[in-house]
Amino acid sequence: MWPVVLHGDEITLRPARFRDRARWNNVRAENREWLSPWEATLPQIPEDSPASEFHTKRPSFFEMVANLNREARAGRSYSFLIWNGSNLVGQITMGGVMYGALRGAHIGYWIDLNFANRGFTTQAVKLVSAFGFSQLGLHRIEINVRPENAASCRVAEKAGFELEGHRKAFLHIDGAWRDHVCFVKNNELIK
Repeated sequence: MWPVVLHGDEITLRPARFRDRARWNNVRAENREWLSPWEATLPQIPEDSPASEFHTKRPSFFEMVANLNREARAGRSYSFLIWNGSNLVGQITMGGVMYGALRGAHIGYWIDLNFANRGFTTQAVKLVSAFGFSQLGLHRIEINVRPENAASCRVAEKAGFELEGHRKAFLHIDGAWRDHVCFVKNNELIK
């Protein structure tokens, strides 16, 4: 099933390729300050902790692409670059895919400041959600957002997600454990 390309009215979602490295690195570098308040970080843990083997530095672009493809082929996570024509404008991932009785996942995304407030992120969330519901048969998809990120909260709402509640110290973001609000959308066709 992988690779998958999803087409919207103004955007195309496709998996990252090794040849996207220069564009991805340029967009990320240009947006470092814009994205840093919302970026996941690694908490400090003792070196002798059993979890230390999972606590590593960020991967190179090539390692990231290889890992994203491996996770998608295994059905655990699906990551797409967001394109508006030939412009790389962001990235969206539907991760933590669980089957069985839960049949759920969560979505995370980022957008280039130069393309923010144009509806591209909302379109991407709708495309990935539709893929999760129709192709994967998921029942529940979450978007967890820092409450201070009003633009991202609006994306979730415009994409049809409902505010479910507050999650205290939910994710390690920008160097500390941060509270989040949880938005949820259920697939009403799954019984």
